[in-house]
Amino acid sequence: MNAIVELRDVHVVHRARGGGLFPRDRVHALTAADLTVAPGETVGVVGESGCGKSTLAKVLVGVERPAAGTVRHLGRDLWAMAPEERRATVGRSIGMVFQDPATALNRRLPVRRILRDPMDVHGEGTRSGREDHVREVMSLVGLHRGLADALPGQLSGGQRQRVAIARALVLDPDLVVADEPTSALDVSVRAQILNLLLDLRERLGLAMVFVSHDIQTVRRMSDRVITMYLGRIVEEAPADRVTEHSRHPYTRALFSAAPGLLRAVDPIPLVGPVPSAVRPPSGCPFRTRCWKATEVCAREMPEFSDASTPGHRYRCHHPVEEDRSTHDLAQSAREPS
Repeated sequence: MNAIVELRDVHVVHRARGGGLFPRDRVHALTAADLTVAPGETVGVVGESGCGKSTLAKVLVGVERPAAGTVRHLGRDLWAMAPEERRATVGRSIGMVFQDPATALNRRLPVRRILRDPMDVHGEGTRSGREDHVREVMSLVGLHRGLADALPGQLSGGQRQRVAIARALVLDPDLVVADEPTSALDVSVRAQILNLLLDLRERLGLAMVFVSHDIQTVRRMSDRVITMYLGRIVEEAPADRVTEHSRHPYTRALFSAAPGLLRAVDPIPLVGPVPSAVRPPSGCPFRTRCWKATEVCAREMPEFSDASTPGHRYRCHHPVEEDRSTHDLAQSAREPS
């Protein structure tokens, strides 16, 4: 069975804001990204702000065209399609849930119109059939049908995000990309939305890409977790291995700083700010903050290596020992070199 979406050696470069007589700098938002999303699986994406998570999401849904590399949808090159075919393919097969439902929804349209619009645009079904489907998808996401004539401003934050999820599902997509879908919500509502997404994934057999800075939530939601740093994918691991068995020092540092119910926070210290994506460091981009870095890290970007567990790979010249505890790593990272 074909992968739903497959990225191969994808690069995205933006021009930095600026002007005047001098040429603007280029921001390396995504570099040499390889990713495959299979039917029915959930891939989590973690990393610090500015690491390229949202750019990756935009590439997956066909909003961002890569400067180089290929994006394939069900085996076909997305950017080799004619524009009309590409819009139709992406619109029908991939749904997206954005970070803030307050800005993602048209505040002048009632809920029924927001949900019906994608069907109108793509010519799905009859007029009466579309109205029936609006009611069905509202019920699916836990919205009372009495809210069909409400405007987004009359809804709570949780209700607005349920509308956004319903809109992403209304054309029965194969893949849903959720970009920080709970970060704009109250803490009391986040768990409800996450449980809804988990339930929908199971009931509908959806594939999902779940992007978030909340790494414990990503681990809970995902089958597989990828870690990004300065526009690069540096590790890919099964979700049940990522907390204590990840091999990349950056992944270990990220998860060491996340609170858990059964253990105290024992963070691995990272010294210094994240480097600029305009002028990334030579070699491994993480070397300027890594306690394990040596000269080879400055000379060469490491290739991917495979761990002992299938589906686990990482880019690092000096990987963490697979069974070494994060507590021991935190202690060694604090020791003066």
